[in-house]
Amino acid sequence: MRKPLTVQCPLHFALSRGEGNPSVFKVRPSDRPEFLAGDQTRLREILHPAKHPLKLGYSLAHGTLGPGQRSKWHVLETSEVYYFLAGQGRFMIGDEVTSVEAGTTLYVPPGGKQSLENIGSENIEFLCLVDPAWKSEDERILE
Repeated sequence: MRKPLTVQCPLHFALSRGEGNPSVFKVRPSDRPEFLAGDQTRLREILHPAKHPLKLGYSLAHGTLGPGQRSKWHVLETSEVYYFLAGQGRFMIGDEVTSVEAGTTLYVPPGGKQSLENIGSENIEFLCLVDPAWKSEDERILE
């Protein structure tokens, strides 16, 4: 009987076969499963210290939000840095609203009430770094 196929971290796979250099970690968004986050953005966890053999204090995710969509208002107890790769939108932190587009970087302080709205005709695509690393108990969805 064959074992079921499981998705494995590329580094774990290479090391299990005696290949690769454990100090190099390479990952592509397509290596990670996409899921719908609690705030309704589509995410792929790129790096997370609880899921990869890396000495990190932060986590990194790749996210998308479709045209006309808005993420739910939410709060994290940790800080976040967003780097926008594509699309156009409005990012709300509390009562402040700022426009975002490819090349924009935003910092959200711990406890910052936030939401992202896509006002363009293509997906908003972004990287999000959470420090310390994202944990479900650190996030509250407000709507």
